[in-house]
Amino acid sequence: MFTLQQLETAHAKVKSGADFPRYIQEIKALGLLTYKFMVKDGSTVYHGAQGHQLIAAAIYEPLPISPVASLEALLHAISIHQQGQTDFLTFCGQVAEAGVEKWVIDTQRMLCSYVDIAGRLMVAEPIPQGDYE
Repeated sequence: MFTLQQLETAHAKVKSGADFPRYIQEIKALGLLTYKFMVKDGSTVYHGAQGHQLIAAAIYEPLPISPVASLEALLHAISIHQQGQTDFLTFCGQVAEAGVEKWVIDTQRMLCSYVDIAGRLMVAEPIPQGDYE
């Protein structure tokens, strides 16, 4: 089973959204099935097979989450982040302003789902798969 250190090592390689697909392939290879990232403070709950679960503490000071979700603002934040125009903390701030409470990564379905503070799915985006050797 994976450890927090293994997951943190994989995440440290991510410099922008352009690096995200390779990161997902790496953590999937470690046995990670899903994780839930809380935008408010960067805390994360990781899930593996047979009930394996790890919780990572907050990684930044709390961000206010907009009570009004904006799909347009979220799509813009995702787009520019995937192009490598923003770093991770900037992206977190932008999605918080767009009303995102959390995102959920599913490595089996290869989906990243963004959820607002009311629990509504805003975007379910396929995670690109390819040759990341």
